[in-house]
Amino acid sequence: MGNFVAGKVVAVTGAGRGIGRAVALAAAAEGARVVVNDHGVSVDGASPAGEVAEAVVKEIEAAGGEAVAVADDISTMAGGRRVVDTALSAFGRLDGAVCVAGILRERMLFNMTEDEWDPVLATHLKGTFTVFRAASAVMRAQRSGTLIGFTSGNHQGSVSQANYSAAKGGVISLVRSAALGLHKYGVTANAVAPVARTRMSAGVPMELADLGEPEDVAAFVVYLLSDAAREQGVTGQVYTVAGPRIAVWAQPAELRSVHAEGPWTPERIARVLPGTVGVEPMPMLARVAASEEAARRGDRPNAR
Repeated sequence: MGNFVAGKVVAVTGAGRGIGRAVALAAAAEGARVVVNDHGVSVDGASPAGEVAEAVVKEIEAAGGEAVAVADDISTMAGGRRVVDTALSAFGRLDGAVCVAGILRERMLFNMTEDEWDPVLATHLKGTFTVFRAASAVMRAQRSGTLIGFTSGNHQGSVSQANYSAAKGGVISLVRSAALGLHKYGVTANAVAPVARTRMSAGVPMELADLGEPEDVAAFVVYLLSDAAREQGVTGQVYTVAGPRIAVWAQPAELRSVHAEGPWTPERIARVLPGTVGVEPMPMLARVAASEEAARRGDRPNAR
């Protein structure tokens, strides 16, 4: 057992498999007591089975650590609250909340149904909110704590996962809002965009560069949970972890502007905008266009 986060209590959602499980095991191996939350569903959110969380608790205990399981659905306010309450009742405090839980329901936007949109937003975005909401109240009172949301490079946009992309973009804004609102209480908030081999990444409809393992991501999350990250002022950040590569995303900022003397008209905008504000290239669109061109030439099938 290590001691990088010794004495801390950490709750991890989606901790029954994949990256969430790796985070729970890594945190426990570095001395944290862990709340293992997993509703135990399939990739599309069906067939819940609470025993997956219990199995990870047994792994942690077999290695000499301390952990408790919670099988609640964190897309509900009661479920998110129960994750936090379990930490308090079992261990008396909560130092870190890591929201990894997520599902996929892939469909082109023009075919997507409400039943394919709502559960994805509920699990990723609302599920992060429910845990953050309950955890932030505890951490505010403690004057310390760390919130970690899980996003994706797909927050840039997605060909066939608009629901997932929208949810992950929302997680980033939620994390930045938490970092701003909780700063004076000593609470940090960051987001991680993992690129790793999991059940979910297996269905991504494009090639993933630098595909790593869940354990690569877990090591970075444990760092974010540590006093070292707090002392280094790490908050409001979005990091990619992809195997051997760690990267930080830019903060939102205006790039160019133009001011008019007198009112704008559509005709005036059409005349002025191209040579002043213009457009900002969309890297993902360039990749999609290249794929479409390759498909037209018959090089490979087009993306779904």
